[in-house]
Amino acid sequence: MKLLVLFFTLTITLFASNITHFAYEGAINPASNAFVKKSILEANKQNSQFIIFELNTPGGLLSSTRDIVSQILNSKIPIIVYISPKGSQAASAGTFILYASHIAAMSQGTNVGAATPIQLGGLEEKNSKPSTMQTKVINDASAYIESLAKLRNRNLKWAKDSIIKGASIDSQKALELGVINLLANDLESLLKNLDGFELQIDKKTVKLNTQNINLQTVEQGFKIKFLSYLSNPTIAYGLMLLAIYGIFFELISPGAIFPGVVGLVSGALALYSLNILPFDTAGLLLILIGIVLMIAEVFIVGFGILGIGGIIAFVFGSLILFDEKTLGVDISLSLIVAFTLVSIAIFIYLLKIIIQERKQKAKTGIEELIGATAKVIKKKNGIYKVSIHSEIWNAKSEIEIEDGSEVIVENINGLVLQIKPKKE
Repeated sequence: MKLLVLFFTLTITLFASNITHFAYEGAINPASNAFVKKSILEANKQNSQFIIFELNTPGGLLSSTRDIVSQILNSKIPIIVYISPKGSQAASAGTFILYASHIAAMSQGTNVGAATPIQLGGLEEKNSKPSTMQTKVINDASAYIESLAKLRNRNLKWAKDSIIKGASIDSQKALELGVINLLANDLESLLKNLDGFELQIDKKTVKLNTQNINLQTVEQGFKIKFLSYLSNPTIAYGLMLLAIYGIFFELISPGAIFPGVVGLVSGALALYSLNILPFDTAGLLLILIGIVLMIAEVFIVGFGILGIGGIIAFVFGSLILFDEKTLGVDISLSLIVAFTLVSIAIFIYLLKIIIQERKQKAKTGIEELIGATAKVIKKKNGIYKVSIHSEIWNAKSEIEIEDGSEVIVENINGLVLQIKPKKE
């Protein structure tokens, strides 16, 4: 009996159809692009019947969006883009990806649209005339999504409205308008709705069968997760500041090693992050100017003017370093506040140390002798011989002093000390 059950189990497994599933949540960036590529390769290895791409995104980089769309369009395996779970969205870049899919599906309580290219800014203002560059970007995006709508036989008018007017609709309306093919509340109901669904792949009609399937979920893995972290503006911002402060502390405390190592490693990672993320050059410049001004305040002591100016430049640079509308995500405001407060604290601490050091008397050189205690060894021809710091100096005094007496150095004239008796 056990052998019979094992036989039927092996038979079902052998004839089960593989389906690849992967889920991505967050801004569209090089990490999401790499994840899509990895999942499609895995699906080809497993000879999957189709791929389910579960997506929730606020938008992201246009370059990464085009790469993902290209991968979907050139896939030999049907790709179902599924906006899920409830509360998810396919905003901006997500709209292009949804339109590129072989089958578009959404869960209830989700929305799609607002695909206007806004990285150039200004288009949302009323009575404002778009510039030539803005017009080119809008026309290019309209033509791009129009080609996808025609290819997948989806609502063309609404696709253009999502670009030109920034239109956005919920899942129910998307189904009514023909923006999507299916409405499903979860993965199980989606698979049921897909059973028997027909679509065209390379001019061939393919009928999906979900009766006996082997669902395989692809995980991101360490490499893609690490790339995702580096593609996060907050992480890139933190790494950049760690690099600046690490190198700064190594310079003021040579030989500490640890701050220098942290600074160099963080700097290398920050450079990679800034290389894959579009950033505002003015924002980066303001951050650097702010830190330079705060450091200058410590060493020059500009009565707070340089420090205050540095803090203002630092804050404004942090706020404009990355564009949330372009990336789909921005630097955490709490992180900016935290780094600003830390910078102020470091600036005040170093300034206090510098001021205290300047108020203290010299501890080395000839100036250190003034105010020090010496001992009279002998007097000859009106000149005293005194011992101070294991050295013998010539000295003069307006008051008669006996041999062996302790004296105080009042001043130095050339190589002769001016002394006076030490009062008990």
